[in-house]
Amino acid sequence: MSESGYRGRLAPSPTGYLHVGHARTFWTAWQRAREAGGTLVMRMEDLDPDRSRAAYADAALEDLRWLGIRWQEGPDKGGPFAPYVQSRRHEVYLDAWQKLLRHGYLYPCRCSRKDLESALAAPHEGGSAASGAHSPQDPLDDEPVYPGTCRPPLSAPLITSEADLKEGVNWRFRVPDGEKLWFKDLNLGIQRYVAGRDFGDFVVWRRDGVPSYQLACVADDAAMGITEVVRGADLLKSTARQILLNRALDFDNPAWFHCSLIVDQNGRRLAKRHDALSLRVLRQRGLTPMNILSAELPVEA
Repeated sequence: MSESGYRGRLAPSPTGYLHVGHARTFWTAWQRAREAGGTLVMRMEDLDPDRSRAAYADAALEDLRWLGIRWQEGPDKGGPFAPYVQSRRHEVYLDAWQKLLRHGYLYPCRCSRKDLESALAAPHEGGSAASGAHSPQDPLDDEPVYPGTCRPPLSAPLITSEADLKEGVNWRFRVPDGEKLWFKDLNLGIQRYVAGRDFGDFVVWRRDGVPSYQLACVADDAAMGITEVVRGADLLKSTARQILLNRALDFDNPAWFHCSLIVDQNGRRLAKRHDALSLRVLRQRGLTPMNILSAELPVEA
């Protein structure tokens, strides 16, 4: 593959075996990089300390090679932006977090998961979303709209110095309520969201000292010079969050290409718990890469 300005990436998370949906998304990323004459980067997103396993990381590399996918930089190949394993890139994320803190974008949040579940389950007024808008309860998005329990008023002094930090808290990014965000997805077209309605203040640094997916993703994409992000449509709303982070950190936005999701026979999107559709199991059953990539499976836009 000849070098060009295009830089794409594969970013598996080693918390289970890859499934058919991953295969098709990563195949698309490889095809687009190859057609552009660009570089494809393999980045292992192993920030979940409880679920990430070295065995799953090794299996992901092996399964993707079996599919015929090749990359030019990565944990197995090295490259100018090593290390290509997120658990070894803590300083990159810490620098981004410190910049957000200094510019007043963050506030501490002591809410536990139980606190948030209780607040979100409480009775409240509901409003119907405007036509074509994305619901705050979007089933493709794992993070509900934060109710603002710990959000300080705008008149409160900002925490901009690490000397003022509190231990044992999550750090949330304060979104600009009511701001309309849009981007052109190269596969699914124009996408529109409203900050504070479709998504709320989101965690960028966890109480256990681990950066969130949102922060690590934008910091790595910027540091590695990624020009196009190919991923599943379940991350469309994350793109809106990442647009805000890129702006706050003075990073350029990459182009985005979100792939339609594959669903099972019950209409549910595939997850790593669907062992029967993992690449590992399908390989053991004798399927070929062409069988997996061309199978007529139901897909969800």
